[in-house]
Amino acid sequence: MSLPLLAGVFLVLIALGYHFYGGFLARQYRLDGEAVTPAREKEDGMDFVPTRPFYLLGQHFSAIAAAGPIAGPIMAAQQFGWLPALLWISFGVVFIGAMHDLSTLVASVRHGATSIADVVRTYLGPRAGLAMLAFIWVALVYVIVAFTDATASTFVSGDVEMQGLTFRFNPGGAVAAASIMYLLLAIVMGLVDRFLKPPLWLQTVIFVPATLAAVWLGTRLSTVLVMDARTWSILILAYCLVASVTPVWLLLQPRGYLGGFVLYFALAVGTIGLFFGGFEVSQPAFKGFNIPGAAGSLFPFLFVTIACGACSGFHGLVCSGTTSKQIAKETHCHPVGYGAMLLEGFVAVIALATVMIATGSELTGKAPGAVYGAGLGRFLVVIIGEENLVFATTFGAMAFSTFVFDTLDVSTRLGRYILQEMVGAKGKLSSFIATVVTCGVPLGFVLLAGSGAWRSFWTLFGTSNQLLAALSLLGICVWMKKSGRGYVWALLPMCFVSVVTLVSLVFQIRDAFFVPQATVAVRVNGVVSVVLLVLALSLFTLGARVLLDRQRQRIAPAM
Repeated sequence: MSLPLLAGVFLVLIALGYHFYGGFLARQYRLDGEAVTPAREKEDGMDFVPTRPFYLLGQHFSAIAAAGPIAGPIMAAQQFGWLPALLWISFGVVFIGAMHDLSTLVASVRHGATSIADVVRTYLGPRAGLAMLAFIWVALVYVIVAFTDATASTFVSGDVEMQGLTFRFNPGGAVAAASIMYLLLAIVMGLVDRFLKPPLWLQTVIFVPATLAAVWLGTRLSTVLVMDARTWSILILAYCLVASVTPVWLLLQPRGYLGGFVLYFALAVGTIGLFFGGFEVSQPAFKGFNIPGAAGSLFPFLFVTIACGACSGFHGLVCSGTTSKQIAKETHCHPVGYGAMLLEGFVAVIALATVMIATGSELTGKAPGAVYGAGLGRFLVVIIGEENLVFATTFGAMAFSTFVFDTLDVSTRLGRYILQEMVGAKGKLSSFIATVVTCGVPLGFVLLAGSGAWRSFWTLFGTSNQLLAALSLLGICVWMKKSGRGYVWALLPMCFVSVVTLVSLVFQIRDAFFVPQATVAVRVNGVVSVVLLVLALSLFTLGARVLLDRQRQRIAPAM
């Protein structure tokens, strides 16, 4: 089957979705280009900054399009085949994911750029707000767990097809070395910018090529950093601890800037490979509804495996945390909120394509980062030649790890903020303790389960991520009802995602407590699933009371 044809059809689909369904949602929210947004009302040059939609779209896209839309589609295609994965991405991103992102962004803008948890607290009460914060914190912990273990597995992975070179080469070690040098480059850039203050264009000319040089040097130093996955997991979590308490100018900002170039370069390479690489689909479209060794049956596990790329509750935290503070006009919510999620869907399709063109040896037992690296490497050699396959593959896997570091840093910081807010603590000491707890819990999970448990962790990560989206949509529905407006277009996706994720939680609880041979990772997931289920049901109960109360008076801000 033709890869360019599939990619072309998908691009047409999301273009139509943006114009018609995105336009429909914009009309439902009555987006007003003349309304004063929080970015203009509270403009302070730091947090509240009115930003042109083109630049804000790029910033928002970089914030949401991390490693999630890469790892999930790859894992789902490995287990169930690429066709069900592609169908879920196509349907989910247009009718659920992009709708969710637009809705949380608009809700935050209309409520003074507050978080989605604050919106829930406003309409469902303090208990619901606290439950929502607790749910978000647990979900963030699982973001850290899943990505830490998956990245550690990438750092120890190998590829037999790369043997026989003129120098000793360890693929996992090359990715690890390149990733560490990338982080060191970001720190150097932060120091240079802080104390020498050269123009941004000069820093770009120096440090962006240096990032690519780090990839090449990593292939030459691939045998220097060879460790087991357990050790890498500990080191990655130590990075989370240090990075999340480091001043943003030293690491977060320069790493995000360089990571943006890596993201767009990877996106460009993937696009060129899809349309001009001459690749054909070599993997089966459908492998079955229940595959031995997979996470479980196609329903519900296909849907929760592909969270980012189809529907992600994590995006609501970004929309209501930073992006809403930069919306200059309400009408910009459509291209920024809805449009960026559609672009992430295309990132997911590129990741899916790396599975579709892979050989059996490139898929069997491989972590998502290794699969993505091999596939993106094949796309890149279309441009730079087959003789540079080692560099190309290392770049692909390193790109995946750079996205992971972005996700880990943001998740740890958010986890710290939420934990402090839950207990009402402030100050540097409480900030450090909250960071230690947010990193310590994932460390305990990883040490208990052992290395290589990322597939089990990913299942619960995807479940909690999508259930967070359903709970956010619950808050949207309650807000719309109290505004005297219709909300069926949010209610139906909320019900679908709720059913999928609650069934997934029940299945994981069953596997943990009623299957004798369950692994430690599965049992850990079962315990956490019980916590998430209790929190979610309490929120759904409070929300249902409001939605089913026909006597409820209109108290929400005017739409």
